[in-house]
Amino acid sequence: MRARILGVVAAVVVLIAAAVGYGLYSRDRGPEVNSVAVVTGQPVSVQAKGQLLFRNTAEGPDFGHLATVPADRPGETRKVAGLSCDRFAASAGTALCLAAQPGVLPPMTDVIVLDKDLAEIRRIELPGTPSRGRVSPDGKLAYWTLFVNGDSYAENGFSTRAGIFNLTTGKLTKSIEEMTLLLDGKPYYSSDVNYWGITFTADGKKFYATVGTKGKTYLVEADYEKLVARMIRENVECPSLSPDGKRVAFKKRVSTGSSAPWRLAVLDMASGKETMLAETRSVDDQAAWLDDRTVAYGVESGIWAVPADGSGAARELVQHGSSPAGV
Repeated sequence: MRARILGVVAAVVVLIAAAVGYGLYSRDRGPEVNSVAVVTGQPVSVQAKGQLLFRNTAEGPDFGHLATVPADRPGETRKVAGLSCDRFAASAGTALCLAAQPGVLPPMTDVIVLDKDLAEIRRIELPGTPSRGRVSPDGKLAYWTLFVNGDSYAENGFSTRAGIFNLTTGKLTKSIEEMTLLLDGKPYYSSDVNYWGITFTADGKKFYATVGTKGKTYLVEADYEKLVARMIRENVECPSLSPDGKRVAFKKRVSTGSSAPWRLAVLDMASGKETMLAETRSVDDQAAWLDDRTVAYGVESGIWAVPADGSGAARELVQHGSSPAGV
């Protein structure tokens, strides 16, 4: 009995240390001097045109902070704000920051909605760790995915919670898991249904997301007001709707192994045609459209971009960055 008690105590100590370590790791990493050139103390607006916003992951005191560079000159010195996030998104003058609470068990995340000048509009405390975050094209909806079990889409048995906050009405949907799900026009029920990776249409009336069930993933199309979704295509993860609303960039599983399971692809919604993109590395990210021709994503500690039509080659935009958002 004593051995069991000591084992439980040891396990609790390890969990607490891991949680504290994650909080410290995600907030401040590295030496006092930044490993890339930055400018601090200047105001950052998420509504300023022609900029690329992202999460700074360069070693130093500004690790995890919001950063920005000119979209057409991404190699310039990055401007760094005081806002620290684990995931970041912005659109139409609204920003979303997902920040893991350090040293907390079970893990908790602050979902922070901000205005164009990064002033806080709403803070929502939810269980889980940050995974995906996006803002609708009109800036009126913020939505996210949190891991509540496991910490990677590559793990078996992971569980997520995807939620939506409506800035206009104040309505908070903590989880879309209770919405009606249809398969071939008939209600589908399963205890393992799991949603992640929301992306909204420009009018805010419809969204797409991934649903996982029985070892498979599907793209779902959902009515936001009615919260009714239908499965429309298999093997689609982390969808991202193009600015023209005609295509979806997504992760396509190409291997059952854990070393390189995904490739980026684009789905034409009208024809159903899939195009594999020129990025050949495995990308575990929800791609962001910089315009109707280009998607950006995080891979190997940097932000990369690739043409959306399958041509060309991947090119690095920013070293030591993640969560890209073009304005």
